This record gives sequence, C-alpha cells and structure tokens, in this order.
Amino acid sequence: MSFANLSRLAQQRPLRVLLVNAGEADAITWAGLAQPLRLAATILGKDALHLETMTPAQLLLAPPAHHHLALLVADENQAAMAAAQGRAVIERCRAADYWGGVGAGVLWLAEAGLMAGVRIALPWALYADTEHINERAILTPHLFELDGRHLSCCGGAASIDFALTLIECLFGATVQAAIKEGLCVERVRGHEERQRVALQARFGALQPRLSEAVTLMETNIEEPLSTDDIANLVGLSRRQLERLFKQYLSSLPSRYYLELRLQRARQLLLETNHSIVQVGLMCGFSSGSHFSTAFGALFGNTPREERQRKLANRPG
Repeated sequence: MSFANLSRLAQQRPLRVLLVNAGEADAITWAGLAQPLRLAATILGKDALHLETMTPAQLLLAPPAHHHLALLVADENQAAMAAAQGRAVIERCRAADYWGGVGAGVLWLAEAGLMAGVRIALPWALYADTEHINERAILTPHLFELDGRHLSCCGGAASIDFALTLIECLFGATVQAAIKEGLCVERVRGHEERQRVALQARFGALQPRLSEAVTLMETNIEEPLSTDDIANLVGLSRRQLERLFKQYLSSLPSRYYLELRLQRARQLLLETNHSIVQVGLMCGFSSGSHFSTAFGALFGNTPREERQRKLANRPG
C-alpha cells in the first residue's frame, strides 16, 4: 500500500501524533524519528500538528486521548518492557487511526500477535528473533512499510527517511523540503528501498542460493539476466528458484528483479544528471515506454515527474 494513503489524515487539524519512546533518549532510532517531526511542529504550529512524546510510564499516567497516528519506538538492542506495561502501552497506541512501531517496537507488536498477515519492516539485526512470528507477520527487507492501518520502520538511520516521508504525505513537499534543509538531508530514501544486509542476515546461512540469486540481480542491473540464467548459475531449476522467492520474498524472481532495477533507476533520477533515456538504459530498459510504464506502476509517477520533483525540491 502506498504512503500516499495517509493523505486523508492531512485534512485533520490539528493532526495529533503520539510517539512513545521505550528506549534511550539519545538513540538514533528515536532522534531520527522525533527531530524531523519536532521541526515540523515548530514550522506548522500546534493548530496544524500537535505532537506528543512520552515514555511508557508517562503515557500510562496520562488520561486517554485520541491520536491520529501513534508509534512505539525503541532501538534494536532495547530490552522489552515488562509484560503488563507492554500490553497497556500497545493498547493505547492501537487506539489511534494509524499505529505501529519503529525498531524493536515492530518486533514487540508482532510478538503480541498484532501483525497477523501484515507486511512489516523489521531491523535486520532482529531477524534471528523472528522464528516464532514468521507465520503471523510478513517480513520484508524494506526500510519501512504501511499496510492498512499498520506502520513499521526498521529504525536506525531509516527513521529519518520514515519521518520525512510521513511529513511529505501529511503536510506536503514544501514543509518536507524546509526540514531537509534544516537537517542537511539531501535525499529521502523511499519505503520500497531495502536494508542492505537484510537478506544476507535473514537467509544467508539457511538459504545461500536465494542470497546468491539476489546478489546476481544486484550486480547485473544494466544487462539483466534471465530467470533461467540465474537459476542455472545458482544450481537450481527455474521452478525451485521461483518457489524460494515465493516462500521467502512473496514475489517471483522476475518481479523482484524488475523492482530492483526500478529502484536503481529512481536513485539515479534523484542523485545524478543523466538523462531519462540514459537512466533507462543503465537499468536494463531498451524501450523508453516500457521504462516509463513500469516505473509508474511501481512508484505512482513517471520518470519525468520524478526528475521534476527533484528539481522542484532543490534549494534556491
């Protein structure tokens, strides 16, 4: 589901956002999320954005209040809350229109059985703790996810990208651009981008051929390999390779490969001055129309519109 679906919340004034910090105040997962939203609250004022940041203890002492968005936040190495406190905090967060977790908060929500059938972005360092939730939640290697009312982010530096994406969806590109400039952030990574080591961390030992197949895709962007070629190179039949991708990545090899190429194309459009035609060729698209159609289907806008957005957000 696209983060653009959050735009309906943009009509709410003031927009009430709750951030619950169950970790350390100086952790990058918390700071990366909270600081952009604090700057947004300063720019917009309380009539537009009412931001509340609390610890779990503070939340449970505060009277219940309605929030449009609530997130439970903790760095990946944070110990879980005591059982009773954790249940109470999660129930308060779930009362919001949109709710979820960041960093270890994602794992805690999944362990509570609240992410059944939901796509979640979990810190790769916590993948070893997921055997008991695999049947209830759908782990993705992405930086962050929105599935229905459920939000999740892997935390760390990705918290900044997550917060800035929320700000753009809720308050527009102009507000996001002002905060990017204030924080010296040049580019916001999209939710579809992947944690670089997530696949290796999760599957490397158990599914080395899956990791090898993805590595082949990542290193052959300009001249894509066929599915049969990849299967032969990793020592599997085409059907066996497709079964691995379906089981562990909820995708076919061809679809996964196409998304990798399109993500690379988006990065080039935002970070380089190569022409749109050049970008398409560099990512394995010999047809401009095919490139434009596939790009639009994944990201919701054309390569030209993506490039224009880069130019519109350029300072000065």
